[in-house]
Amino acid sequence: MSKPVIVVVGAGPGVSGSVARRFAAKGYDVGLLGTDADRLAELDRQVADHGAQTLAEVLDVTDVAAATSEIRSMGQWWNRIDVLHFNPSAFREKDPLELTVEELLEDVALGVGGLLTAVQAARQFMSAGGRVTVTGSMAADKPWNRAASLGVQKAGIRNLVRSIDTTLAPEGIRAVSVTVQGSLGEDGPFTPDRVAEAIWDAAHQDEASWSSEVAYHG
Repeated sequence: MSKPVIVVVGAGPGVSGSVARRFAAKGYDVGLLGTDADRLAELDRQVADHGAQTLAEVLDVTDVAAATSEIRSMGQWWNRIDVLHFNPSAFREKDPLELTVEELLEDVALGVGGLLTAVQAARQFMSAGGRVTVTGSMAADKPWNRAASLGVQKAGIRNLVRSIDTTLAPEGIRAVSVTVQGSLGEDGPFTPDRVAEAIWDAAHQDEASWSSEVAYHG
């Protein structure tokens, strides 16, 4: 039997990199999709050091056709996707009086719409036991007005995750967002590695008592 596979959308430093390494250390092969070629190459090397087979591609997930093609290519390569992790969001420092409708929609296309693209592309390679995980944020409930679009993205993606979970649950595929209730840092309870551990735990929660949102308080 082939190893399980995780595809990380929005791969790079921070939580997404920690998620990739965490799952690789647990025996997963890893697909990496990110926008920065240098950071992606470095993460690819780190993940391979854990013994994982890797595929890495530079990708803008808002390019629906390209994202669909790349995710399906990874699914075809391994003939499976067991976990799809979605990490991207757009940070734009503008309050509601500065933010334009076009900018808001552009940010939502990345931070929410990208998940829709990824799930639709990965679905045919997922089976019972498959999981969709998402990096959430306290911005969903306590937005900073100076980054108004981020709160909209995080609230929107949490809502979308619930709909995805309800839709896929009859097939034994579950979705969960992990709401990080703190600011990421290099030390303390909100390091990327600790958040990645929380995402691992959320993906492996008991299906009988499944929750589509898990709050991580550190």
